[in-house]
Amino acid sequence: MIPQATSHRAIIHMAIPIILANAAVPLLGLVDTAVIGHTGNAAALGAIALGSLIFSFVYWGFGFLRMGTSGFTAQAAGAGDQVQVRSAFTRALLLGIAIGAILVIAQYPLASIAFWLLDGSEAVEQSAREYMQIRIWGAPATLGTYAIIGTLVGLGQTRRLLWLQLLLNGLNLLLDIIFVVVLDWGVRGVALGTLIAEWISFIVGCMLLFKSLHPDAATKDMFFHWEKILDRTALINTLKTNSDIMWRTLFLLTGFGWFANGGAQFGDVTLAANHILLQFISFSAFFLDGFAFALESLVGKTIGARNRVLFDRAVIVSTQIAAACALGLMGLILLFGSPAIDALNPLQAIQQEAKTYLPYAAIYVLLSFAAFQLDGIFIGATRSCAMRNASLFSLLVFLAAVWLLAPIAGNHGLWIAFIIYVVARAICLGIYFPSLQKSVGDK
Repeated sequence: MIPQATSHRAIIHMAIPIILANAAVPLLGLVDTAVIGHTGNAAALGAIALGSLIFSFVYWGFGFLRMGTSGFTAQAAGAGDQVQVRSAFTRALLLGIAIGAILVIAQYPLASIAFWLLDGSEAVEQSAREYMQIRIWGAPATLGTYAIIGTLVGLGQTRRLLWLQLLLNGLNLLLDIIFVVVLDWGVRGVALGTLIAEWISFIVGCMLLFKSLHPDAATKDMFFHWEKILDRTALINTLKTNSDIMWRTLFLLTGFGWFANGGAQFGDVTLAANHILLQFISFSAFFLDGFAFALESLVGKTIGARNRVLFDRAVIVSTQIAAACALGLMGLILLFGSPAIDALNPLQAIQQEAKTYLPYAAIYVLLSFAAFQLDGIFIGATRSCAMRNASLFSLLVFLAAVWLLAPIAGNHGLWIAFIIYVVARAICLGIYFPSLQKSVGDK
């Protein structure tokens, strides 16, 4: 771990591939939708939309496989312990494959629950079930890839992460064209194309890490140290950290879901307007998440190396960059938000409603960088308990704010509560920060 790694330029260079990889993630669903849309089959298009939503929700719930792995990997790398790096990767990989296998086994009750919760016509549901029955077999590969991504983030190998994501999207596009446009396999073709792309990307990712992490032949060391991998304390720490992050994710999902649904009480126009503004927030998250991911690696390595000076520098420099980025994103939203709203929706009533609340989205983005940065710090430090507690408390603050403000100020109150929510997330994690900082060591 060298000081140059915490320079402004180095952090930006580390974050850019992550930002591009994050932006590529939604393309996977867009490619499927665009290809099937050219068939002119409305039921098939609805099936892809419904099926993709189900998989996105399920996989998002297992995001802890990525987040938990990056912290453990970075700390082991910072300590110069390559055996622990390989062990952390292997534990996460096996866990991801195991969870994926369980999803395959439980696919029928999972589908029954999903279609009970979601509404769709008989034709759409039938095609969506067919889509699920094929794509579910990619669950072990997808969740195993989460472990690969977490390891790459923890090691700071962000360019490899970008290439892996581009491989997944490129293969998916090519196979969609072959199976749907050329062979006319419809929904089955889309599902099969995604399935094959997921497995090939997983295999390539494994080969990539096995090659880069393979011990030097001169040391006569083994790649798999099963005593380390299956160490009881390490397994408990891994499961506990992942469990905490899962709860943290569910609390966040509840908060965002509550806001998204909250606009419905003020009418369909307001609901649609809020949905458009949430797309601006999601777009901004690609950038802010990039710096948070980079910080995960830097924080984990400095903690592993017990280097308080570099820890403080990594936090300060990355936060300066993220704050500048958030300020720039706010400016872009204020300057170009109105024409973007017009382009996203042709209905004048929705356009006007969205423009009314546009400043709130801009303020949210500006203030959100602190929560992103602290997430990166605590993930890199594997302080999952603090993240879980802060997420729960900030959710309670948000719900209280909605209860107080929405009846008085309507959708204005809902947006103010949403801004309070992201600030509360930062404050709650900030309370834990001094003790984390002291634990790194003395200056």
